[in-house]
Amino acid sequence: MRIISGSKRGHRLVEWEESGIRPMRDFVRSALFNILGDLVADSHFLDLFCGTGSVGLEALSRGAAEVTFVDKSPGACGIVRRNLDLLGFVDQGNVLQRDYAEGIDHLERRGRRYELIFLGPPYDKGLADSALRIMVEHPILTADGLIVSEVRNKTRLDERYGPLERVDRRIYGDNVLDFYALERAGDRRRMRRKAMRRKSESDSKEEDNSRNER
Repeated sequence: MRIISGSKRGHRLVEWEESGIRPMRDFVRSALFNILGDLVADSHFLDLFCGTGSVGLEALSRGAAEVTFVDKSPGACGIVRRNLDLLGFVDQGNVLQRDYAEGIDHLERRGRRYELIFLGPPYDKGLADSALRIMVEHPILTADGLIVSEVRNKTRLDERYGPLERVDRRIYGDNVLDFYALERAGDRRRMRRKAMRRKSESDSKEEDNSRNER
Protein backbone atom coordinates (compact mmCIF):
# COMPACT_ATOMS: atom_id res chain seq x y z
CA MET A 1 0.00 0.00 0.00
CA ARG A 2 1.45 3.34 -1.02
CA ILE A 3 0.69 7.03 -1.46
CA ILE A 4 -0.38 7.58 -5.07
CA SER A 5 0.26 11.29 -5.60
CA GLY A 6 1.16 14.57 -3.94
CA SER A 7 4.05 15.53 -1.69
CA LYS A 8 4.56 11.95 -0.42
CA ARG A 9 4.01 10.19 -3.74
CA GLY A 10 5.38 6.65 -3.79
CA HIS A 11 5.90 6.38 -0.03
CA ARG A 12 5.03 2.93 1.30
CA LEU A 13 2.57 2.73 4.19
CA VAL A 14 2.70 0.47 7.21
CA GLU A 15 0.05 -2.24 6.84
CA TRP A 16 -1.73 -4.38 9.38
CA GLU A 17 -1.56 -7.83 7.87
CA GLU A 18 -3.67 -9.68 10.45
CA SER A 19 -6.41 -7.12 10.88
CA GLY A 20 -8.94 -8.27 8.30
CA ILE A 21 -9.29 -4.59 7.35
CA ARG A 22 -10.12 -3.97 3.69
CA PRO A 23 -8.00 -1.05 2.45
CA MET A 24 -9.30 0.85 -0.55
CA ARG A 25 -7.80 -0.44 -3.77
CA ASP A 26 -5.26 1.86 -5.37
CA PHE A 27 -7.17 2.38 -8.62
CA VAL A 28 -10.38 3.32 -6.77
CA ARG A 29 -8.48 5.68 -4.46
CA SER A 30 -6.82 7.26 -7.50
CA ALA A 31 -10.21 7.68 -9.19
CA LEU A 32 -11.69 9.24 -6.04
CA PHE A 33 -8.98 11.88 -5.75
CA ASN A 34 -9.04 12.62 -9.47
CA ILE A 35 -12.74 13.43 -9.06
CA LEU A 36 -12.18 15.55 -5.94
CA GLY A 37 -9.34 17.41 -7.64
CA ASP A 38 -8.60 20.83 -6.15
CA LEU A 39 -11.29 20.42 -3.47
CA VAL A 40 -8.72 18.55 -1.36
CA ALA A 41 -6.15 21.34 -1.03
CA ASP A 42 -6.48 23.21 2.30
CA SER A 43 -9.58 21.20 3.24
CA HIS A 44 -10.60 19.81 6.62
CA PHE A 45 -11.07 16.12 5.83
CA LEU A 46 -12.78 13.39 7.86
CA ASP A 47 -11.81 9.75 7.26
CA LEU A 48 -14.59 7.79 9.00
CA PHE A 49 -14.11 4.02 9.42
CA CYS A 50 -10.52 4.91 8.55
CA GLY A 51 -8.95 1.46 8.91
CA THR A 52 -5.24 1.92 8.18
CA GLY A 53 -5.94 5.50 7.05
CA SER A 54 -4.90 5.24 3.40
CA VAL A 55 -7.59 7.68 2.20
CA GLY A 56 -6.91 10.35 4.81
CA LEU A 57 -3.15 10.00 4.35
CA GLU A 58 -3.60 10.42 0.60
CA ALA A 59 -5.58 13.60 1.32
CA LEU A 60 -2.72 14.97 3.42
CA SER A 61 -0.23 14.18 0.68
CA ARG A 62 -2.43 16.14 -1.73
CA GLY A 63 -2.55 19.23 0.44
CA ALA A 64 -5.40 18.80 2.94
CA ALA A 65 -4.95 21.17 5.88
CA GLU A 66 -6.00 18.61 8.48
CA VAL A 67 -7.46 15.11 8.60
CA THR A 68 -9.46 13.51 11.40
CA PHE A 69 -9.26 9.70 11.45
CA VAL A 70 -12.01 7.78 13.26
CA ASP A 71 -12.04 4.02 13.91
CA LYS A 72 -13.10 1.90 16.86
CA SER A 73 -10.17 -0.50 16.46
CA PRO A 74 -7.14 0.28 18.66
CA GLY A 75 -4.93 -1.63 16.23
CA ALA A 76 -6.11 0.43 13.26
CA CYS A 77 -5.61 3.68 15.16
CA GLY A 78 -2.12 2.56 16.09
CA ILE A 79 -1.27 1.93 12.42
CA VAL A 80 -2.62 5.37 11.45
CA ARG A 81 -0.43 7.02 14.08
CA ARG A 82 2.62 5.13 12.81
CA ASN A 83 1.90 6.22 9.24
CA LEU A 84 1.38 9.84 10.28
CA ASP A 85 4.78 9.75 11.97
CA LEU A 86 6.39 7.98 8.99
CA LEU A 87 5.11 10.62 6.56
CA GLY A 88 5.72 13.62 8.81
CA PHE A 89 2.04 14.50 9.20
CA VAL A 90 1.71 14.13 12.98
CA ASP A 91 0.68 17.77 13.46
CA GLN A 92 -1.99 17.54 10.74
CA GLY A 93 -3.63 14.29 11.82
CA ASN A 94 -6.12 13.77 14.65
CA VAL A 95 -6.86 10.12 15.50
CA LEU A 96 -10.03 9.25 17.43
CA GLN A 97 -10.50 5.69 18.67
CA ARG A 98 -14.28 5.68 18.76
CA ASP A 99 -17.28 3.93 17.26
CA TYR A 100 -18.49 5.88 14.22
CA ALA A 101 -21.71 7.05 15.90
CA GLU A 102 -19.85 8.20 19.00
CA GLY A 103 -17.23 9.84 16.79
CA ILE A 104 -19.79 11.85 14.82
CA ASP A 105 -21.53 12.97 18.01
CA HIS A 106 -18.20 13.92 19.61
CA LEU A 107 -17.11 15.97 16.60
CA GLU A 108 -20.45 17.78 16.35
CA ARG A 109 -20.40 18.68 20.06
CA ARG A 110 -16.91 20.12 19.59
CA GLY A 111 -18.15 22.27 16.72
CA ARG A 112 -16.08 20.51 14.08
CA ARG A 113 -17.07 20.93 10.41
CA TYR A 114 -15.53 19.29 7.37
CA GLU A 115 -15.43 20.19 3.69
CA LEU A 116 -14.82 16.55 2.75
CA ILE A 117 -16.02 13.42 4.54
CA PHE A 118 -15.13 9.91 3.40
CA LEU A 119 -16.99 6.81 4.61
CA GLY A 120 -15.23 3.49 4.07
CA PRO A 121 -17.09 1.06 6.35
CA PRO A 122 -16.95 -2.75 6.25
CA TYR A 123 -19.18 -4.05 3.46
CA ASP A 124 -22.69 -5.44 3.86
CA LYS A 125 -23.39 -4.22 7.40
CA GLY A 126 -25.52 -1.18 6.61
CA LEU A 127 -22.99 1.14 8.22
CA ALA A 128 -22.80 3.71 5.41
CA ASP A 129 -26.58 4.15 5.50
CA SER A 130 -26.50 4.43 9.28
CA ALA A 131 -23.66 6.98 9.27
CA LEU A 132 -25.44 9.17 6.71
CA ARG A 133 -28.61 9.16 8.82
CA ILE A 134 -26.63 10.08 11.93
CA MET A 135 -24.92 12.95 10.10
CA VAL A 136 -28.35 14.39 9.27
CA GLU A 137 -29.07 14.57 13.01
CA HIS A 138 -25.53 15.63 13.91
CA PRO A 139 -24.39 17.87 11.03
CA ILE A 140 -20.63 18.07 10.62
CA LEU A 141 -20.53 18.89 6.88
CA THR A 142 -19.90 22.46 5.75
CA ALA A 143 -22.50 24.18 3.56
CA ASP A 144 -20.48 23.50 0.39
CA GLY A 145 -19.03 20.21 1.59
CA LEU A 146 -19.11 16.75 0.06
CA ILE A 147 -19.58 13.28 1.54
CA VAL A 148 -18.26 10.26 -0.36
CA SER A 149 -19.21 6.71 0.61
CA GLU A 150 -17.61 3.55 -0.73
CA VAL A 151 -19.94 0.54 -0.80
CA ARG A 152 -20.24 -2.74 -2.63
CA ASN A 153 -21.96 -2.59 -6.03
CA LYS A 154 -24.99 -4.52 -4.79
CA THR A 155 -25.56 -2.05 -1.94
CA ARG A 156 -28.12 0.65 -2.69
CA LEU A 157 -27.98 3.80 -0.63
CA ASP A 158 -30.90 6.24 -0.66
CA GLU A 159 -31.01 9.15 -3.10
CA ARG A 160 -31.65 11.52 -0.20
CA TYR A 161 -30.95 11.66 3.51
CA GLY A 162 -32.76 14.69 4.86
CA PRO A 163 -31.05 17.73 3.29
CA LEU A 164 -28.33 15.53 1.78
CA GLU A 165 -28.85 14.47 -1.82
CA ARG A 166 -26.82 12.17 -4.02
CA VAL A 167 -25.10 14.23 -6.70
CA ASP A 168 -23.00 11.53 -8.37
CA ARG A 169 -22.41 7.77 -8.43
CA ARG A 170 -19.34 6.09 -9.90
CA ILE A 171 -18.94 2.33 -10.40
CA TYR A 172 -15.56 0.57 -10.43
CA GLY A 173 -16.24 -3.14 -10.75
CA ASP A 174 -17.53 -4.28 -7.37
CA ASN A 175 -16.83 -0.88 -5.80
CA VAL A 176 -19.21 2.08 -5.89
CA LEU A 177 -18.56 5.66 -4.81
CA ASP A 178 -21.70 7.61 -3.87
CA PHE A 179 -21.34 11.41 -3.56
CA TYR A 180 -23.67 13.47 -1.35
CA ALA A 181 -23.99 17.23 -0.84
CA LEU A 182 -26.45 19.55 0.83
CA GLU A 183 -29.24 20.42 -1.60
CA ARG A 184 -28.16 23.89 -2.77
CA ALA A 185 -24.50 22.89 -2.83
CA GLY A 186 -25.53 19.86 -4.87
CA ASP A 187 -26.94 22.11 -7.61
CA ARG A 188 -23.64 23.99 -7.80
CA ARG A 189 -21.63 20.78 -7.81
CA ARG A 190 -23.69 19.35 -10.68
CA MET A 191 -23.03 22.51 -12.72
CA ARG A 192 -19.32 22.30 -11.91
CA ARG A 193 -19.22 18.61 -12.88
CA LYS A 194 -20.91 19.29 -16.22
CA ALA A 195 -18.39 22.05 -16.93
CA MET A 196 -15.52 19.70 -16.09
CA ARG A 197 -16.90 17.04 -18.41
CA ARG A 198 -17.32 19.57 -21.24
CA LYS A 199 -13.72 20.69 -20.74
CA SER A 200 -12.54 17.07 -20.75
CA GLU A 201 -14.41 16.40 -24.01
CA SER A 202 -13.01 19.60 -25.53
CA ASP A 203 -9.45 18.68 -24.52
CA SER A 204 -9.89 15.22 -26.06
CA LYS A 205 -11.10 16.72 -29.36
CA GLU A 206 -8.19 19.17 -29.44
CA GLU A 207 -5.76 16.31 -28.84
CA ASP A 208 -7.34 14.27 -31.66
CA ASN A 209 -7.14 17.25 -34.04
CA SER A 210 -3.51 17.78 -33.12
CA ARG A 211 -2.71 14.15 -33.87
CA ASN A 212 -4.46 14.38 -37.26
CA GLU A 213 -2.46 17.48 -38.18
CA ARG A 214 0.77 15.66 -37.39
